Amino acid sequence: MKVTEIVELYQDGNRNFAGIDLSGADLAEVTLVGVNLTGANLRGANLTRASLNKSDLSGALLNWANLTFTKLGEAKLVEADLMKAQVNGAVFVKSKLPGARLSGANLKGANFRGANLWGANLCGANLQDINLRGANLSGANLNWANLQGARLSGAMLYGALLNGVNLNSAFLNGVDLSGVELDGINLSEAKLSGANLEGANLMAADLSEALLRGINLIGADLTGANLTRAYLEKANLKWTRLTQANLTDADLKDAILTGANFDGAKLTGTILPGGNIEHMYLARRDTAV
Repeated sequence: MKVTEIVELYQDGNRNFAGIDLSGADLAEVTLVGVNLTGANLRGANLTRASLNKSDLSGALLNWANLTFTKLGEAKLVEADLMKAQVNGAVFVKSKLPGARLSGANLKGANFRGANLWGANLCGANLQDINLRGANLSGANLNWANLQGARLSGAMLYGALLNGVNLNSAFLNGVDLSGVELDGINLSEAKLSGANLEGANLMAADLSEALLRGINLIGADLTGANLTRAYLEKANLKWTRLTQANLTDADLKDAILTGANFDGAKLTGTILPGGNIEHMYLARRDTAV
């Protein structure tokens, strides 16, 4: 079926296009609001600036499709295939994408605020500057994804896979990452004020120049982590392991350090709290310039 025929049918009130084959079709700037495209084949299609708000694309094939600046607010894309798709600048506000496949896709600057991405596969995807505020990413695969500058405040990340992810300059204020495996992760210059990382594994993580005011790091493992010039005012570091960590020029003013282990840590120029250091373990710390 030709695109012109679909537009005419839509204008006549038809909304059911389930299973249609539009692979490679040019649907740029087309308006198809509230349509049924479940199971449709849109592989390689051009949907640039198209309006598909409140449409159902569950199970649709959109791999290699161009969805640049496409509007898909409140749409359904349950288990849709968007592998290698161009999704930069697209709007998916409050959309439902559980189980969607987005590995290798380019989602730079896209807006997924409040979207449901439960169990979605975003492995290796480019999520630079994406808006994921309040999104549900529970159980999502974010391994090796680029989340530089991403906005994740209020997002749910329970059970998410974050191996090798880049969160440089990301906004994670108030996010719950308790018990999450974050070893070796790049969180340099990230904003994590008020975040909960209790019991998290942050071994060898890069938190240099990160904003960590009031963060909960109770029992977290930061062995060998880079906290150079990190801001940790009023952070809770009870029983936190900071062995061999680099805290050069870090600010721990008013931080709670009860039981924290700084064995072998580098504390050159570190601002330590005047109080709250009961039982703080500082054996063999390195304060050399």
